[in-house]
Parts: sequence; structure tokens; C-alpha cells
Amino acid sequence: MTHNIKKLDTTLGDLIAAASEVAFEYSDNDKEAYRLARLALIEILRNASYSMNVEENFNGPSIRKYLN
Repeated sequence: MTHNIKKLDTTLGDLIAAASEVAFEYSDNDKEAYRLARLALIEILRNASYSMNVEENFNGPSIRKYLN
């Protein structure tokens, strides 16, 4: 049986940095950029090959709480 496996050889930190960089390029303000990066990362993780409830894990405190 042949499996079509998509593998991204990167670290989570690199993935977050890339998503944030692109989000800040296309956003009008910091709040919008953080939201866009968050949504992009959720979609990437949701489409990952392993099964987990991504949305459930992101319903906690917002990242801004820790950046202040």
C-alpha cells in the first residue's frame, strides 16, 4: 500500500516565525497580525497528519497576556 505522506522538516519555532513574518506584512496593525498568524498556525496544525483537537488547545488565555 502506498501512502502519500507530506512531511515538513522544520521546528515549531521556525513555523511560528514564518507565519508571524507573513502576517505582519499583510496586516494593518499588531493585533490583526497576531490574529492572522494564529489562524494560519491553527490551520496548519489542523491539517497535520496526526489527530488532535487543535481548537480546544487554543481556547486558553490569549498570547497578548504573556507579551505584556
